[in-house]
Amino acid sequence: VQLQASGGGLVQPGGSLRLSCAASGSIFMNNAMGWYRQVSENQRGLVAKITSNGIANFADSVKGRFTISRDNAKNTVYLQMNDLKPEDTAFYYCNKVPPNPFWGQGTQVTVSS
Repeated sequence: VQLQASGGGLVQPGGSLRLSCAASGSIFMNNAMGWYRQVSENQRGLVAKITSNGIANFADSVKGRFTISRDNAKNTVYLQMNDLKPEDTAFYYCNKVPPNPFWGQGTQVTVSS
């Protein structure tokens, strides 16, 4: 496993999802990790970042709704998404920050009524 995201799905506006990403130790250890989302072929952006010691930052569009956490013992990073909006619909990936060239498996999040 290098980067494997999971937990996406279809949810109604206002709902919640929790994404998980298992990473290889060589990518995870001592690196900031982030969740990125892609809405089109050329639009992939960082929405949340967490440093190796747990300091988190968020894109303005998700502040107050998303939280990011990491389990250093499991090489796993999580994204808790609350109060989801249709504009959160995207393919979500995790990667280190700045990202590796290899993106691994993402997970689709669809917010729709």
